[in-house]
Amino acid sequence: MATRTTRQASRSGYVVFGISVIIILAFVIWGFVAPDTLAEQSSAALSYTTETFGWFYLITALVILIFCFVLAFGKHGHITLGSDDDEPEYSNISWFAMLFSAGMGIGLVFWGVAEPISHYITPPTDDGMTPGAAREALRYSFFHWGLHPWGIYTLVSLGLAYFTFRKGYKGLISWTFQPLLGDRVNGPIGKAIDILAIIATAFGVATSLGLGVMQINGGLAHTFGIPSNPTVQIIIIAIVTVLFLTSAISGLDKGIRILSNTNLLIALGLLLFTLLLGPTSFIFDTFTTTLGGYLQNIIQMSLRLTPFTEDSWVANWTLFYWAWWIAWAPFVGSFIARVSRGRTIKEFVLGTLLLPSGFSFIWFSVFGATGLKFEMFDGLPIAESVKQDITSALFITLDYLPGGTFLAILATLLIVTFFITSADSATFVLGMMSSNGNPNPSIPVKLAWGIFQSLIAIVLLLSGGLEALQTASILTALPFAVILLGMCLSLAKALRKEERERRLKEKKRRRKLDKLLEQDGS
Repeated sequence: MATRTTRQASRSGYVVFGISVIIILAFVIWGFVAPDTLAEQSSAALSYTTETFGWFYLITALVILIFCFVLAFGKHGHITLGSDDDEPEYSNISWFAMLFSAGMGIGLVFWGVAEPISHYITPPTDDGMTPGAAREALRYSFFHWGLHPWGIYTLVSLGLAYFTFRKGYKGLISWTFQPLLGDRVNGPIGKAIDILAIIATAFGVATSLGLGVMQINGGLAHTFGIPSNPTVQIIIIAIVTVLFLTSAISGLDKGIRILSNTNLLIALGLLLFTLLLGPTSFIFDTFTTTLGGYLQNIIQMSLRLTPFTEDSWVANWTLFYWAWWIAWAPFVGSFIARVSRGRTIKEFVLGTLLLPSGFSFIWFSVFGATGLKFEMFDGLPIAESVKQDITSALFITLDYLPGGTFLAILATLLIVTFFITSADSATFVLGMMSSNGNPNPSIPVKLAWGIFQSLIAIVLLLSGGLEALQTASILTALPFAVILLGMCLSLAKALRKEERERRLKEKKRRRKLDKLLEQDGS
């Protein structure tokens, strides 16, 4: 019986792996054979998706964030992600380093200066290049990288950790629907959910890797004069692919944990150097006022669309980010769940929501405020540089600080290590999701997914660069957003059932205790 079950599980894993590979391979071939056609069709699909379902992305992200806070402060917050006596597997510092590196690493470095300056040039509501535009620029940077994305990650990772460690289910997205679907999670519906999760993960991670490669190339071009073009970017992808596959083969504890801790140290070093060498007082003032503006306007920003003006700003920025986070959610969620056993729901939710969000706020305050200060008060051409080449924004800003060349090299090193960590973590998660939830996927499966990720990134870069990367995220995220809302319902149902069972056990225990007391009294 056990052998037959194992064979069925293996066949199920092969089906999910095979279908996912076929779909992704078809996309890769299309991109290599006809990149212009791929770009044209993707652009049309993107316009339709953002115009028709923009409201759905916004409401989904806000509902998920509210749901996470309700879980943290509700009656289920004491529940342990595992058995009641489980202890956390990793220290708080290592845990934070791993979830941060997997969750946002490359993107923060890429957009730290570029996004606030881009919003300053073209703000969502105010006139460009004004003090009001600067305030909006940083407030929306906080918004795009703060509580909402980490709410999405928290939901998926909490669902996976709860059902895997508390209930003993397989570590698959489909099994978080067991309370709603029952045994049908083993059927076509469950497989379809896992295939969607794999495709969303592959394209979401490839988007981040593409951004990382573009900025590595931008850093090398700015610092060492190496040309910035698709050929160089493909060479960079090939080199870094070898590095992250080597790390992936070494395993979670050796490779990813060490790299994640290294990432955090380098990021903190770059952050502190920029804070101390840059306009320190201006940065602290900016952080304080922007945090206030963010908290004051969070609901309005969460539901902001422009049906009366048909402005594309929300689609180009907020909808892209929400889709990107949704596409990343199965990857980041699976990875965070894997390293979060033994933490309570309240500890887990508040840790994954507040710590990374706070770090993102500090990051954008340091780099974004430095770029704005140079542009607005020192007369340095930061905005013009962003218009010409968005990948060079960080390096040009660092150039104007003491020791700018050293900081540029440190930033490039940070992007490389973030690239390796993200791709390394993704090969592990994709291998797990396509191997029927196996927590230790085989090396050939991890190698296959590592190569596929790099191929997708190459195809997206060849078929339109940054715009193609954004398009891929938004399109693949739409069906997975529906899955996330279903996950909320499933998790809520499972937690209510556990609470009922707990109360029933408590009543039985009290009745038994009352009977014993009666017997002692007689």
